[in-house]
Amino acid sequence: MTQNDEASETRSRPRRLLADKVYHTLFSRITNGDYPVNQRMPSENQLAEDLGVSRPVLRNALEKLRKEGLIYARQGAGNFVRAPLVSPVGFARVETLSDIQRCYEFRLNLETTAAVLAAERHNHAMLKEMEDALDLMRTATGSQVHREDADFSFHIAIAKASNNHYFETAMRALREHIYVGMQMHGQSLLNEGGAALTHVFEEHDRIFEAIRNHDGALASSLMRSHLEHSRDRLFGGGLIDLRMLDDTAS
Repeated sequence: MTQNDEASETRSRPRRLLADKVYHTLFSRITNGDYPVNQRMPSENQLAEDLGVSRPVLRNALEKLRKEGLIYARQGAGNFVRAPLVSPVGFARVETLSDIQRCYEFRLNLETTAAVLAAERHNHAMLKEMEDALDLMRTATGSQVHREDADFSFHIAIAKASNNHYFETAMRALREHIYVGMQMHGQSLLNEGGAALTHVFEEHDRIFEAIRNHDGALASSLMRSHLEHSRDRLFGGGLIDLRMLDDTAS
């Protein structure tokens, strides 16, 4: 890569990162039913103003949604939400702390396996997605901010790198559930201070390095440790007894 290519790459990276954030926001709105199927979405001008981004950034996000089949364009009429081709995976909304614990329990099985496969099967583009998410997290950590969108982007990039669409589909279906845990975890990190945020960023960075080095066993072990630390920070080491039939934990 020439110096000019590297400079161009550096300039374009912030736009891509912002487009990814817009993509995740619109993805959530679509999957939550904020934009009904076969109904026209707000205009590009409205969306750009609502999300506080430029039209080029918004268009990058919309193009990604179109490629994934979530929306379609009608010439002169705008963008419309597409009816799903298959029945989507559905999970009940998070209502109790028990639900959050169960989500972590599921992720511990799902994401540790995805990390192994990502180490075996990743390509340059998938590594780039992980790096971009890490860049966002690094900047946020330096500013003492927790970015759930960047955190989720990193984890879903690993699921995509597994080259098994079931992992990515499950992660996307769990997006709102994972966000609840990430938001609570982020708040606990901020309460603990800068060292805790830095430690969690380093956990992500080590997972990335293991995947890049094709070390599936280490990637899986690091992912398990990361998720367990996140869970235990939320629950203070005292997990809920899920053997109870009456789920009243809140």
